[in-house]
Amino acid sequence: MKTFSERVVERALSIPRGRVTTYGRLARAAGGGALAAQSITNILSKAEDAGVKNIPFHRIVYADGRIWVSQRYRAERMRLYKKEGIEIDKNDKIKNFHDILFEFK
Repeated sequence: MKTFSERVVERALSIPRGRVTTYGRLARAAGGGALAAQSITNILSKAEDAGVKNIPFHRIVYADGRIWVSQRYRAERMRLYKKEGIEIDKNDKIKNFHDILFEFK
């Protein structure tokens, strides 16, 4: 049986290009509870450090459609959003959030 962390990585890698999901949806899809959403970034960072490639961090956003972006990663994230046709407003929110929100099955 896969661990929660393995399921998080697997589900994150399944988010389609041009779509986004939330930390909470990803945590629930991997079998976690409400507080598990807080561990998503840490789990994915450790997986990346362990050699997992192409983790789509930019496709995982807050429940209200805001993106997480630090100055260190801003240019790269904005490039990825543009490349995938995801529009971000001046308040760092996805413009058509509900239209591109990915729900796990």
